[in-house]
Amino acid sequence: MRGEDARHLTRVLRAAPGRLFEISDNQAAYLAEIMEARGERVVFRVIEPIAAAALPVEIALCAALIKFDRFEWIVEKATELGVARILPVETARSEKGLLAAAAGRRERWVKIARESSQQSRRVTAPEILPAVRFEASLAVDAEFRYFLEEGAAPPLARRLPEHRTAGARAALLLGPEGGWTDAEREGAAGAGWQAVSLGPQVLRAETAAAAALAILLHAWIL
Repeated sequence: MRGEDARHLTRVLRAAPGRLFEISDNQAAYLAEIMEARGERVVFRVIEPIAAAALPVEIALCAALIKFDRFEWIVEKATELGVARILPVETARSEKGLLAAAAGRRERWVKIARESSQQSRRVTAPEILPAVRFEASLAVDAEFRYFLEEGAAPPLARRLPEHRTAGARAALLLGPEGGWTDAEREGAAGAGWQAVSLGPQVLRAETAAAAALAILLHAWIL
């Protein structure tokens, strides 16, 4: 290991030869022993693979672009909750300029997802996709696709399939603070997305993301 991660181990965590760590190559996890730790270089000896349980459902979060400090919160918490990929989406009521600026922020979102994966002991970090316009997000492929609405739509829990098999693919489309336009609602419905709600309260985008993802993941764990 080299670079920033190695410096964190040697200077912050005071890693030394003989210490054991769980490491991952973003595909599998291993128990490893540090053999050498100097400045920006840490050498591990892999002892054995670690069994890692696969998440029961593959979730794609299509999240409307909001102010970047709060979008970063969505990336962090969505990673902890097990999403497979995050797709930033420009909607009609997204603030102007966010789509263009998103390209420059993507590297930071990838870093946040990687660090959050380490903290939550995920083997694989979620994929952070390039931002797209709303119409393109409707083409996301999944067996179960849910369009988060306000209180008028049926609760998400009631829209979940009765029979939930491991490895199913679900997608969640999350709107901006100003809500959806009628045209966006019609577009989502026409593309086969199911309108669902999280109750009568109006939630901030980041709160709605965490709540909906927790419901989806929990439903497949049961």
